[in-house]
Amino acid sequence: MKSLRVGIGVLGCALVAGLVAPASASARPAVTVEEQRLERAAPQEILRRSGFDAVATEFAEALNGARSYGQARRIVVRDGAALWRRAVERAQGRGPAAGDLSRDDDRPLYWARLGMTREVRGWEPAFGLGERQRTALLDALERTSRGQDDIAYPSRGKGMKRILVTGFDPFTLDRDVRISNPSGATALALDGTVIRTADGPARVETAVFPVRWRDFAGGTSQAFGSGEGVVERTLRPYLPKVDLFTTVSQGRVGRFDIERTNGAWRGGFADNENIGRTETIPVTDPASQPQWTSTTLPYAAIVAAGTGRFPVYDNTSVTEIPAGGTEAVVRPDGPTPGSTARAGGGGDYLSNEIAYRATLLRDRLGLHGTLPGGHVHTPVLQFAAGNTTEVTDPEFLRNRLDIIAQVRAIVTAAVDTSAPGRTRG
Repeated sequence: MKSLRVGIGVLGCALVAGLVAPASASARPAVTVEEQRLERAAPQEILRRSGFDAVATEFAEALNGARSYGQARRIVVRDGAALWRRAVERAQGRGPAAGDLSRDDDRPLYWARLGMTREVRGWEPAFGLGERQRTALLDALERTSRGQDDIAYPSRGKGMKRILVTGFDPFTLDRDVRISNPSGATALALDGTVIRTADGPARVETAVFPVRWRDFAGGTSQAFGSGEGVVERTLRPYLPKVDLFTTVSQGRVGRFDIERTNGAWRGGFADNENIGRTETIPVTDPASQPQWTSTTLPYAAIVAAGTGRFPVYDNTSVTEIPAGGTEAVVRPDGPTPGSTARAGGGGDYLSNEIAYRATLLRDRLGLHGTLPGGHVHTPVLQFAAGNTTEVTDPEFLRNRLDIIAQVRAIVTAAVDTSAPGRTRG
């Protein structure tokens, strides 16, 4: 984990469908930077030991049977959704447990998805596939295999609250390709589950986002910097209907943080494609863009709730350029009037960005006063001391399970202590 200036986190994919004549394949990379890592020993071991090693091969066989773009899209949507369901069911202990890797592991989903996207990227069907068509297939695969199209709540008549939680892919994989992301593991563990709160049952729905700058600003099929990307595309239909939301990502060592303030700045740290961006976060209607957004989660009550073995902090620190100034300074108690953001409490990476985008969307939908929402940083998920080669160990497993359980407890505490909002549709 870089520092919390790096934040940690969340990204997503928003690509545009279209039908055009086939384009030259020479302009298209055979595989992406992420897909290239797939052939390393650790990802292959993770796939084999989880029983996900045949996913890409079986998907390729199905895809090769497609005789039209429409048929190919149906296969992609079906198999992408099936991968998400399989990962969720494995994490929640349903169905056969192929392999000896712990069921709570988020990494099989990540590596199996990359095997599938690599197949789509290199596929050359006899009927001809335009590059915008290929991009649309990749978009459908990304969305369905991340649970972004699988968010569904029971009718309001059943008296059940609605909670939305998001997580991220593993990242900093060139530092250690074995890495797992506890926020992604939490999303798999909580998806579709019901938690008991002081105000009755609450249904949790989840989704996972990629660690790629481009997806957050509009994807590859739009002009970069168009502003609205995978976060808004995924969350917009649901924020007016849920009772609470939280974006989640991996943060500091040995602690949870409820991030009080999010900043409108990208600090340039490389994403999973080894690309960095240093700029103001691009959003729609930049003329009305605030430098800061804030959590509406009940942070004081969460900190006091005693949710697990890791301490939980109300993190108020930010980095800003003060009004009239030129140099960035750290402000332990939050931003000062008229300042320019250089890092939110959650840093200046994608974790800060997903928090900023989600809370800005909340505010632009007019929900600031009625919808509790914000960002939770988990502890860094660490291997046991001395383990530099094995893909798992007992301490690693204990840490991940304890983080998942504590996120569940934090969400429960947040619902328990949030003031009742308006009735949502």
